[in-house]
Amino acid sequence: MSATHNKRKKKNRQESANRPDSANAPEGATAPEPAPVRRVLLSELLAALSHALDMTEGQPKGHSVRSCMIGMRLGEEAGLDRNELTELYYALLLKDAGCSSNASRLASLFGSDDQYVKPRLKSVDWDDRRLMALETWKTMARGGTMWSRMRHFAGVAQEPGITRELIASRCERGAGIARRLGFPEATASAIQSLDEHWNGKGYPQGLAGEAIPKLSRVMNLAQTIEVFLWKGERDQAVEVLRDRRGRWFDPSMTDMARDMLFDDEWCALVRSPECDERVAQIEPGAHAQEVDDDGLDQIAQAFADIIDAKSSFTARHSSMVAEYARLIAQQMGFSRDEIRRIYRAGLLHDIGKLGVSSRILDKPGRLNRRELAEIKEHPRHTWEILKRVRAFEEFAMVASLHHEKLDGSGYPWGRTAEELDMPARVLVVADIYQAVTESRAYRVGLSSANAMEILQSQAAFRVDSDAIEALAAAIAEEPPATVAPESL
Repeated sequence: MSATHNKRKKKNRQESANRPDSANAPEGATAPEPAPVRRVLLSELLAALSHALDMTEGQPKGHSVRSCMIGMRLGEEAGLDRNELTELYYALLLKDAGCSSNASRLASLFGSDDQYVKPRLKSVDWDDRRLMALETWKTMARGGTMWSRMRHFAGVAQEPGITRELIASRCERGAGIARRLGFPEATASAIQSLDEHWNGKGYPQGLAGEAIPKLSRVMNLAQTIEVFLWKGERDQAVEVLRDRRGRWFDPSMTDMARDMLFDDEWCALVRSPECDERVAQIEPGAHAQEVDDDGLDQIAQAFADIIDAKSSFTARHSSMVAEYARLIAQQMGFSRDEIRRIYRAGLLHDIGKLGVSSRILDKPGRLNRRELAEIKEHPRHTWEILKRVRAFEEFAMVASLHHEKLDGSGYPWGRTAEELDMPARVLVVADIYQAVTESRAYRVGLSSANAMEILQSQAAFRVDSDAIEALAAAIAEEPPATVAPESL
């Protein structure tokens, strides 16, 4: 390690401590002064992060929390006890936790953006083969030639089990995440069986009637109602419930749900813009559940895995960026709390990519102008999602600045050296290093030596020299490996 690096360690640490995230907030947005947050409401955290899952499913922001409000009302009407309502509450907020796992496969099969395909196939009646085939055809190779559409349609037709495969992937992954976060088995099972239908023609297991977990029956109704209610199509929602009663949905629960839709005041409440705050208010139980720092790390790691599942080329990207950022920060003398914050920023820096089409993320060739513009927006999405969580306010902007450069050539805000504090500079270096060393659809990953050459060629004028030097020293001293959050 050079003398220059040693001299700068204390200075860099001081700079990072004196430069609050609010100085880096995009124009028109503000972030509060950093303040230690040791415990946070679990409902608030999951409600905010569920907006990222909504983007992956191609649903409007707030879909999950509105579904939660609908499902909780229906659960009460159905006579669920307090424990069951608690299990249902978290299942509703996490119902789409596995949604990124099938995005790449879906986009490849259909030749269309996964966010375009998913909501359209979710709303069609699967029991009607003619309608299903028609809707499938409409989603094929959007914007492509007739030959391209026919080729993709034939490809899907030749795989009769593809629907089951795609849904099983999503449901199993989502249930696994719920178990990993320590939620009750009933919560995980509810997510696992989310798309089962009363007549046994749902997926992934083809369960029927009372064999379908009660919570799953509530959730399937809730998410279907939300799609129509949010668009102001209450009458159509009533008609869909009437038509699918006894086929998709539990008959008795369907009757309760239809009665709920005639409650004008409640319907207006579900569609109100304050849905995040309202869903936190209906959390069941005598006391709202909280998570401590270790719990925050576990949730951040779980969402990092959700992010990385969006593409097969980024299977460990977020975890490794977080690890490199941690190693750099240690080399530069950051405090324990600062290291923990930058580690979390690394885990969640790409959460905005959940709103980017898998066709773009997995494209083997050069991106066109529209695609490039879309990919450049993902840090803004990261900011919009993370700033909702009070416990993440301290690093929300740092996480969002991972593509900015010292000379102002980065994106999306074009920040310059004066606007990038040391944590942001560290994350930029960690992200570049991991990105160029992992393989992508359009190239093979580079060696560590070649990656360092690229970074050093941009030192000082685009990327921070001291952060690069710290990375080199860290790699030499401690071969990188993902670590459990508890060891931070």
